[in-house]
Amino acid sequence: VQLQASGGGLVQPGGSLRLSCAASGYTFSSYGVAWFREAPGKEREFVSMISTSGDRRYHADSVKGRFTISRDNAKNTVYLQMNRLKPEDTAVYYCAADSSVKTYSNWYRNRYEYAYWGQGTLVTVSS
Repeated sequence: VQLQASGGGLVQPGGSLRLSCAASGYTFSSYGVAWFREAPGKEREFVSMISTSGDRRYHADSVKGRFTISRDNAKNTVYLQMNRLKPEDTAVYYCAADSSVKTYSNWYRNRYEYAYWGQGTLVTVSS
């Protein structure tokens, strides 16, 4: 299982970026996929998650209304559309995937529930 994150870069406050997470080596549609981010000196935190079929999507409160997660199973890719970016969104963004069934509440926010990780892509929001 390999995940490749891309799409990061430098953007001004208020701007937009779209991150991509391309998967290979497994049946992509069987895996839930999430985005986490890690800012300098901070813990890695949950951003967004999408279920296998895309019918369930979750976003952290800090990005709700600005970020949208989606997936195209035919292309083995998950996207994170980021709009109205703020300087505090600056971080390395990682995509993660897992196929196991979990039943406790808000499990998708727990980074330790994901077995596979991409290498990260840097997003810098600055004027």
